[in-house]
Amino acid sequence: MEEIRPSTILVVDDTETNIDILIETLGDDYDIQVALDGESALENVAEDKPDLILLDIMMPGMDGYEVCKRLKDDPLTHDIPVIFLTAMAEEQNEAKGLALGAVDYVTKPFSPELVKARVSNQLELKKHQDHLQELVALRTKELALTQEVTIYSLANLAETRDPETGGHILRTQRYVRALARRLQKVPSFEKRLTDEVIDLLYKSAPLHDIGKVGVADSILLKPGKLTDEEFAEMKNHTVYGRNALKIAEEKLGKNSFMEYARRIAYTHHEKWDGSGYPNSLKGEEIPVSGRLMAIADVYDALISKRIYKPPFSHVKAIDIIKKDSGTHFDPVMVENLLMIEDEFLRIASFLADSQEEKQALTGEKDMTTDK
Repeated sequence: MEEIRPSTILVVDDTETNIDILIETLGDDYDIQVALDGESALENVAEDKPDLILLDIMMPGMDGYEVCKRLKDDPLTHDIPVIFLTAMAEEQNEAKGLALGAVDYVTKPFSPELVKARVSNQLELKKHQDHLQELVALRTKELALTQEVTIYSLANLAETRDPETGGHILRTQRYVRALARRLQKVPSFEKRLTDEVIDLLYKSAPLHDIGKVGVADSILLKPGKLTDEEFAEMKNHTVYGRNALKIAEEKLGKNSFMEYARRIAYTHHEKWDGSGYPNSLKGEEIPVSGRLMAIADVYDALISKRIYKPPFSHVKAIDIIKKDSGTHFDPVMVENLLMIEDEFLRIASFLADSQEEKQALTGEKDMTTDK
């Protein structure tokens, strides 16, 4: 059976008599560490984080207020409870310490029973707080997993309507993340593509074609060229996807990943020159998420086998995207894609649906020659 470790208390005081009293009072129940000044206290905490700190206010050099401030300013030590030791009884001094983040005061001369009670109460409170944080972390993890499973379930529902796409959703979400991370280094995108936003884009990208569930099989699975009427209906998958995700977004809140999923589903077929659909948006009118998805979606379609075409090589796919820079695609995004195109190739190769597509990527087998 694992032995329960006693809580560690750091006593910080420049008077040895005070230290002796506190060790005698608390030593039987806790592991006591000692520091004689503020600088030593901070060094001690950095090496071995205690469960609670008893901190004298009036010390030579760095006083207790400054020590407490530094502890609370550091995310690694912010949650350690601090109880001030002081001979001062003025209310303003107590208020100053509490404002800095201290949890309590013990006045000198010490009452052993009072010290024990204050220390025990704060350690028990800290234990409950730590447990609550663990529960919150566990619940957050469970919610994230539920979110991820829901996304993939919905995305795979759409993919079952179009069985040729296979690993399309896995590859495209990774292309989106790779290009977004590269664009973080570009001043015009840096603030818009934070780590949090990129994570949301990565999670929501698989839902870009969810609207396909609303398109008739006779159109979605047609092996030949679509008529103008059929293509008009096919384009509506962006609207169907937007409408479905908008309902989910209203339930989950404006700051949810569904907001990004909705934008991606609705705008990933818009083109930089305004010739796309469904709204003929142009340039910066197209959300960043839609522009990212456009590149990821087209690249993956090019390197994948379809009823109407063989898989193209990576080189050919990149060449086509380069030629469409400034017309179909955001030219800055294309410029940055070229800097990380090897990463796109690695993703495509690792998650290829077939050996044929994997070989075609590097030109091992000539699948790109125009007939």
